[in-house]
Amino acid sequence: MDTPYNAKSAKLSAAKSRAGSRASDSIDRQEAARRIDNYIAEFDDWRGERMAELRKIIHEVNPDVVEDWKWMGTPVWSHNGMYAHGNIFKAKVKLTFHHGAQLPDPYKLFNASLAAKMSRAIDIFEQDMIDVSALKTLLREAMDYNETHDVPQSKGSRDV
Repeated sequence: MDTPYNAKSAKLSAAKSRAGSRASDSIDRQEAARRIDNYIAEFDDWRGERMAELRKIIHEVNPDVVEDWKWMGTPVWSHNGMYAHGNIFKAKVKLTFHHGAQLPDPYKLFNASLAAKMSRAIDIFEQDMIDVSALKTLLREAMDYNETHDVPQSKGSRDV
């Protein structure tokens, strides 16, 4: 039989967990950043360059972004919860927005996962140009969404 969810005890447990792990946060963040660096370096072609460009844009929009390494090899960016993750494929680089279905997209950047109920993605191919201004707007919308909605928190998103 499942135990009912108790918000008060869940918050207390989360607070205790955070207090006990604060000393290891910088190590975890450094390790995540190192893994993302290595992931990008594995691709010495346009895909690695494009992922590095996306990462740079994400950091320009939010210098305090929390980087994490999840799901056995995926860079994840968080601000009050995970809001985006990136993947490199054979013919494309994908930037997925966790709550993309709820975000305005006036510049029509989303071109993948359009039928998904939660996420939306941007598939970037070698010949594609990134509209940096539009992407920055979308990234800000994703962070704003996390600040105004109850989104799941992850290890990598707890300190922003």
